[in-house]
Amino acid sequence: MKTLYIECAMGAAGDMIMAALLELHPDPEGFLARMNALGLPGVAVRRESSSKCGICGTHISVTIDGNEEHCDDHDHHHDHHHHHHTGLSDIRALIDGLPLPETVRANAAAVYNRIAEAEAHVHGMPVDHIHFHEVGTLDAVTDVVGVCLLMDELAPQRVVVSPIHVGSGQVHCAHGILPVPAPATAWLLRDAPIYGGSVRGELCTPTGAALLTHFAHDFGPMPTMRVRAIGYGMGTKDFESANCVRALLGESTDNAPNDQIVRLECNLDDMTGEAIGFACDRLFEAGALDVFVQPIQMKKNRPGQLLSVICAPSDADRLAQLMLLHTTTLGVRRQDMARYALDRRTETRPTPFGGMRFKVAEGFGIRKCKPEYEDLARIAQREGKPLSEILRQLNQ
Repeated sequence: MKTLYIECAMGAAGDMIMAALLELHPDPEGFLARMNALGLPGVAVRRESSSKCGICGTHISVTIDGNEEHCDDHDHHHDHHHHHHTGLSDIRALIDGLPLPETVRANAAAVYNRIAEAEAHVHGMPVDHIHFHEVGTLDAVTDVVGVCLLMDELAPQRVVVSPIHVGSGQVHCAHGILPVPAPATAWLLRDAPIYGGSVRGELCTPTGAALLTHFAHDFGPMPTMRVRAIGYGMGTKDFESANCVRALLGESTDNAPNDQIVRLECNLDDMTGEAIGFACDRLFEAGALDVFVQPIQMKKNRPGQLLSVICAPSDADRLAQLMLLHTTTLGVRRQDMARYALDRRTETRPTPFGGMRFKVAEGFGIRKCKPEYEDLARIAQREGKPLSEILRQLNQ
């Protein structure tokens, strides 16, 4: 499987991600020519050689009418003398007008939707009322479009991102002085593994966070893979560690485990079925991947139930606490496991009954597809037919 691994040991910004991916491209000059032919007003994109801690890589320079004032390099302090107050509708109109493949336009719009949702959450206002400051400027739009176009042309089947170093301290922005990670960045990175450290400053920007969380299929260590190309996207400031995003493109081993999960378990012999069912519902609501109960024989031959929860490693502590809260157990066992998992997605397809969602799973040379149960049930109820009849007509 064609796999892209993005290493964010010094955070991530839009220009750094674009530079790292550009080094993986078989025709970087051709890509830059296509970027410069898009018609972004006054924008010129070029690549420059850069070296950090003895590592050679690429720095992306974006100029607007000949001036470089890059707003998404993570060394920048968000303190422009002029702020462009751009609305989401303006960004969408700009992206829709570019001569790009439809998938690239859709991805770029989705990235900006993520940023708008984060800003709306932080500021407590509707998404349509959000006006971008730094991330609405043309160089940030160029970064987003550039990364989306590179992802389309490199076409990885799986994208894995490392835990993200976010930095520490404070950052200056259009609204004032904010903690690191900035509130919008923190919201975008919820559920992703992040960490701080001794480096003072903003290492992961909102644009970087939105791009990573949009394209990542998984977060974690580098999977087992045969690396074919390595790219280094450089920032501008010097640190003790190499200030770069590293991207590795290659083939992951099809028959190797490709996911990490945790199994939590406890034995129960003094709870009613209703109480166990209530606990299961709360665990599902809290993000458990699966919850199931099995009958067991406990000590002194007491009948009991084994409650098992399957979850992502990042959710294990929280779900273990819920098991202790909602059951009578005094302890929860934990097992960390690797698993073989197909890549999953949901597609909406036309059918004789109208648009219908299908679950698609691929990997290990296998492809599976089945209709979403809720859509099946809705159609069966509307048509007054059993599920089996609806399935039969779909399969004709």
